Amino acid sequence: MIEQTVEIVRRFNRLYGPVLVEPTALVSKHARLPGTDGQSKMGKSLGNAIFLSDPTDVVAQKVMGMYTDPGHVRAELPGTVEGNPVFSYLEAFEPDAAAVEDLKLRYRAGGLGDVAVKRRLIDVLEAFLGPIRARRIEFAGDPAAVARMLREGTARGRAVAHQTLAEVRQALHLDG
Repeated sequence: MIEQTVEIVRRFNRLYGPVLVEPTALVSKHARLPGTDGQSKMGKSLGNAIFLSDPTDVVAQKVMGMYTDPGHVRAELPGTVEGNPVFSYLEAFEPDAAAVEDLKLRYRAGGLGDVAVKRRLIDVLEAFLGPIRARRIEFAGDPAAVARMLREGTARGRAVAHQTLAEVRQALHLDG
């Protein structure tokens, strides 16, 4: 859809002048996160997701139940990082990339158990989700403020859309 929109914007701008802005995709540097069961994707209907609203104990329970390397039955045995969702989540949420690489090396070499890696992930997710939960509680306590933010954001969006439409109408000589 983005590429098609880019083509339309380019053609419009070529025919009528530089009016529209080309869209750009906002793409994460990480691939889609796998489900906690190790399946291809995380999904609410699949029951293999960690939600932003999940309390600490639920996140911990979900992480501790995450699929890992089935051949890594003892901590002293080497483990496989590829296809292990715990490491996918660490790569996505741990701000210290060197620490993740160190965990991978230790896991692959043996001597690092699944529980230790999962506990690290719980800490990382808690650091990420804690502030989100706090803001969610704050907003839930003031629905009028949320409604005001929505109205203000809608008004700003409408103003931008109105200005863009005026520029398009002018470029098409429809501003009669």
